[in-house]
Amino acid sequence: MSAKVFYVTTPIYYINASPHVGHGYTTVAADVLCRQKRLSGRQVLFATGTDEHGQKVAQAARDKGTSPREFSDAMADDWRAMWDALHIRYDRFIRTSEADHESLVQKVFERLLKQDDIYLGTYEGFYCVHEETYLTDAEVKDGNCPECGRPVGRMAQDCYHFRTSKYAEPLLEHIEAHPEFIQPETRRNEVVSFIRGGLRDAAVSRRASPWDIPVPGDSAHTIYVWLDALTNYLTVASYLDDDAKFARMWPPDVQLMGKDIITRFHGTLWPAVLMALGVPLPGKLFVHGFWQMGEEKMSKSRANVVSPTELAAELSERSGAKFDVAIDAIRYFLMRQVPFGADGQFSTSAVVRRFNEDLANDLGNLLNRTLPLLERYFDGVVPTPPTRRTDLDAELERVAAAADEAIDRIDFSGALTQIWGLLAAANKYIDQQAPWNLHKAGREQELARVLYGVADTIRAVATLLEPFMPAVAGEIRSQLGAPSDGPLLPITQPEVRLRPGTRTKRGKPIFPRIETTAPASVPGATDDVPREEPMATETIDIEQFAKVDLRVGEIISAERVEGTQNLLSVRVDIGAEERTMVAGIAKQFDPAVLPGTKVVVVANLKPAKIRGVVSQGMILAAGDDIPLALVTLDRDCPNGTRVR
Repeated sequence: MSAKVFYVTTPIYYINASPHVGHGYTTVAADVLCRQKRLSGRQVLFATGTDEHGQKVAQAARDKGTSPREFSDAMADDWRAMWDALHIRYDRFIRTSEADHESLVQKVFERLLKQDDIYLGTYEGFYCVHEETYLTDAEVKDGNCPECGRPVGRMAQDCYHFRTSKYAEPLLEHIEAHPEFIQPETRRNEVVSFIRGGLRDAAVSRRASPWDIPVPGDSAHTIYVWLDALTNYLTVASYLDDDAKFARMWPPDVQLMGKDIITRFHGTLWPAVLMALGVPLPGKLFVHGFWQMGEEKMSKSRANVVSPTELAAELSERSGAKFDVAIDAIRYFLMRQVPFGADGQFSTSAVVRRFNEDLANDLGNLLNRTLPLLERYFDGVVPTPPTRRTDLDAELERVAAAADEAIDRIDFSGALTQIWGLLAAANKYIDQQAPWNLHKAGREQELARVLYGVADTIRAVATLLEPFMPAVAGEIRSQLGAPSDGPLLPITQPEVRLRPGTRTKRGKPIFPRIETTAPASVPGATDDVPREEPMATETIDIEQFAKVDLRVGEIISAERVEGTQNLLSVRVDIGAEERTMVAGIAKQFDPAVLPGTKVVVVANLKPAKIRGVVSQGMILAAGDDIPLALVTLDRDCPNGTRVR
């Protein structure tokens, strides 16, 4: 018998409106989890799709002047297009209007009816059409739905009920025996409290509607959209269709969802139905929080949603990054900004800060420092080190294991924090090893060891980021000259490492910094940074240039400016005197390794007080917004020597 398939689901999404960042959150998380499993060699079934029945869809179709079928076809295409744009690699896109799914829903209903788990009764109470949800009197606040805030109406009608109450005790016993079943703990506690408060039998039909699935043998009723929707997970796994296939796929290993659909549906009705069918329960229901815009949840019903593709187009335009890179930046933000399970605040300015500080400054800077050093000292070719085991391997292996474990725990932010720790270690390693000094001293073997180690670490970082940012990982491998096919793991095995002799292909920076003065134009998004007009580049003549007094200086000491992250107070000997110069290089250069470095400085710059420190001059560095390298000398010169 084949090994169990790793089966992951998202909720299927209701199609009365277009997808937004909130939907992308769940689906990107599932994609990250599945990509990581595929990298490790697991066979994966990743299912997502669209929930197409119900009164809301029929009403939305009427509003568009089209049929529910035509409306559903068009909307399903929109959702597929959004997932393609977000680099979602699903294995099955299920639509509840598919014939095989509708057939299974009827079979499940009929089986439960025959064994008296479904019975015909009467429902009297509140019902929210917009959320397709039956509500108790206690849940309705001032006549409005607690979820969408819209007015709800009371209804009284004959309908079929599922005996949810029958499974209250078995459910509590299962949750107690399997605390991992519902995560995080806060959501598990909510479900337990809900069950202990008394489970009511759930209404699972309504009066006949032409766009819903008919109740078998009763043309006066159609099946409630939530029972229909939850059954999709069984349809995907070939339940009652292919027993051998079902045995390989079932149960789902992880089912991801937002906190609004756990208590009433996925945490109670869904497992109770499975118990009634005699089918094993899922391994884990993991519940995430909401993205908020200001004080409100991001929701299509509140009309405050953000389109991922529109936001990516904005980021691409503002930065000059490729659209696919901008998409990956959004994926990164969603997975890094808050722990998966907690609520988070969404704004364009927060995305831009992550883009600039994490992606441009940290990830982009490491690549943009390393490739020019390889070009300068090895003609752009990956050197042959004395040994393929590098100084960074121990940290690399630790981080790879820790990130893998974090993803297994559904701790995506924790995994990325580990990876960013590796980036920091690699950047620090460059500063400490000072390859420019190794070259100056003629220590070419050590230089090869250092630069090979850093370049190969970047290759490994691309692999670790593959689940989160697949397009970016490909861009990094391309610039390193690393192959994009073949195995990527285990991460330090010889067959996956950079091959000495490989020619690098440095291109434009993958993450050009975004000017944080530009306004946001994405509907629903906010940007809290004021705008300034960009300055045009002006030419100067030789007489103007001659006014700039460039001198050779030797760094005597360097320390961080208190209260800042990027500023160093650097003491520089310029021959006739020593001066203090404030330099914005703290993130790129370790102050402990700077003393003794010969640099080029502007000696006649007007003094300025910066964060309480008087700066008398400027240390020159190469790079646009990010200092990639200090301007140093290819041979020794006395301090104070004029640079012309």
